[in-house]
Amino acid sequence: MIVLDGTLARFMGLGPKTYLAVATQLDPWPLGVGVALSPWWVIRMSWIVFAVVWFVAALNRKRTDHRDPLQRRLFYVLFMTAAFFLLVGYFAPTAFLERRAWPDAFWIAQVGATLTAAGIGFAIWARIHIGRNWSGQVMIKQDHELIRTGPYSRIRHPIYTGLLLALLGTAFAMGQYRAILGFVLIAVGFIYKAKREEQLLTEHFGPAFDEHKRHTGFFLPRLS
Repeated sequence: MIVLDGTLARFMGLGPKTYLAVATQLDPWPLGVGVALSPWWVIRMSWIVFAVVWFVAALNRKRTDHRDPLQRRLFYVLFMTAAFFLLVGYFAPTAFLERRAWPDAFWIAQVGATLTAAGIGFAIWARIHIGRNWSGQVMIKQDHELIRTGPYSRIRHPIYTGLLLALLGTAFAMGQYRAILGFVLIAVGFIYKAKREEQLLTEHFGPAFDEHKRHTGFFLPRLS
């Protein structure tokens, strides 16, 4: 049986009822082989898979042709770092942010874990489609291609879509105000970065990217 240790529970804001449910194997997700997955094990493994896939994929990228100035990149990194610390629980400026925004229930952790795993899966799918054109910074690659397959046929920034869904799931499972604030700040950071990327893509691809925008949504699919 896989359970959540107490240290991780405190870091992730897991309340006593949810922790007790996991630790005593109540309402687990049975695999039919004498093993059950706790929601927090699913959340933790989802983010580990994400980190491994991103690290391996980053080893094969095109060279940079143009990137944002250092000042813009530094501002974004500092902003996102503060948001990340709020989300994972290493930083909370007030005691209020440690309070729970909704009841401590095991089903909430299960829903959060499902959203996290689904979001990571979607982000990885999008990462596969963008291939060597991907970059963690706002930049244009040499021989940059405008990808319009897979999730990019409906969404212009599907990696951010998947990550936001995963972060929403993690924050929902945590249930604390600091997690909500961290998620909101990260969403703001993603919007800022995506808009900067679109400025560069418009300059680079011109009418082709304008046409792409008419048929796709920003973070959500355009259905019409």
